[in-house]
Amino acid sequence: MASVTNTYARAFADAVFDGHLDSAKTLQEAQALAELVAGSKKLRDVWETPSIPAEQKRAVLDAIVTRQGISRTVRNFLAVLIDHRRINFLAPIVKQFEQELNQRMGFMEAEITSARELNEAERRGLEARVETLIGKKVRARYSRDASILGGAVVKVGSTIYDGSVQGQLERIRQAISS
Repeated sequence: MASVTNTYARAFADAVFDGHLDSAKTLQEAQALAELVAGSKKLRDVWETPSIPAEQKRAVLDAIVTRQGISRTVRNFLAVLIDHRRINFLAPIVKQFEQELNQRMGFMEAEITSARELNEAERRGLEARVETLIGKKVRARYSRDASILGGAVVKVGSTIYDGSVQGQLERIRQAISS
C-alpha cells in the first residue's frame, strides 16, 4: 500500500507544481473529496464496483465536481484513481500528498499538544521556537490533553520534544529512582 500511495501522491504533487497551481487550494479540494468518499458507503460502492462502467463512474464524479466547484486537476486525479481501481486508497494518498507538498515547500508538520487552548500569540511563539529548533518552517496542528498538566509536547516526524509538566515530573522520578 505504501508504494501505491507514494507513487500517486508524488505524481499528483508533480502535476500541481508543474502546472504552477495553488497547492493549498488543491490540497483543500482533495481533502474535501476524500472526506466525501470516506463518509459515503454508496459512493465508495459505485466507484469500487468493477461491473459499473468507467463512464458512469466518471459521470458521478463530474456531477460532484460541478456541484462542489472542484478544479479540473483534482477531478482528473480522481478519475485516474477510479480508472485504475485505486479509489480505495484515496485517503492515504491525500495524506501522503499533503506531506509531499510540505516537503517540497520546505515545511515540516508538527503536532503540538498542550494542556489548555493556546491563544494566537502563544501559538506563533511556540511555532517560532520549533522552527528555530529544527531549522525549517513549521505547519502545526494543535490538540489539547489535560493530562500533561502544563507546557507542551511537540512531535516533528519521529522526534518528540517533551516540555510538559508531566514529562518533567517523570524525568525527576526516574532521576530519583536511579
